[in-house]
Amino acid sequence: MIGLFGGSFDPVHHGHLIVARVAAETLGLDAVRLVPAREQPFKRGRHGASAEHRAAMLELAVAGSPGLEVERLELERPGPSYTVDTLRALHAREPGVRFALLLGADAAAELEAWREAEEIPRLATVVVFARHGVPVPASPLIARTIEVPAIEISATEVRRRAREGLPLRYWVPDAVAEYAIRHRLYLDPA
Repeated sequence: MIGLFGGSFDPVHHGHLIVARVAAETLGLDAVRLVPAREQPFKRGRHGASAEHRAAMLELAVAGSPGLEVERLELERPGPSYTVDTLRALHAREPGVRFALLLGADAAAELEAWREAEEIPRLATVVVFARHGVPVPASPLIARTIEVPAIEISATEVRRRAREGLPLRYWVPDAVAEYAIRHRLYLDPA
């Protein structure tokens, strides 16, 4: 089974990578593909970096990490990026492969409002990350909940640090910090 962990990754940080690794280990996944959204429907016009920059940072973040990959499918289609469309495209491209859709509790809270939400469990097993103190919504669309460490790093905080000229080291992989600095990302107020 292949895990699919989608999001803005604006930018990818250590919290994303840790929960991806824990999901792979807990679920016995063959791989976890991090899927950067071209444009998330709930964040339209609010991404701090372009989809290509976000994907490039993801590639740097997972380089040398067996079992973690970047899936660029959503970047090949015009936005917004709807999960149901991505899952259908993956099934068409890779018939017979089983997928687990990996969601944080915050995303799972909005799951029933997603486009064609009732189709998603037919295309992938929906697995939600549970962290201490963060409630997982009750939904018939969710097949499983797994415990992950509470990593208090947010992309919003990383962007704020970049904007204020503060170091990003330890917040994001070093290669991601260097990329963001080199490309002058996140310097404008968002």
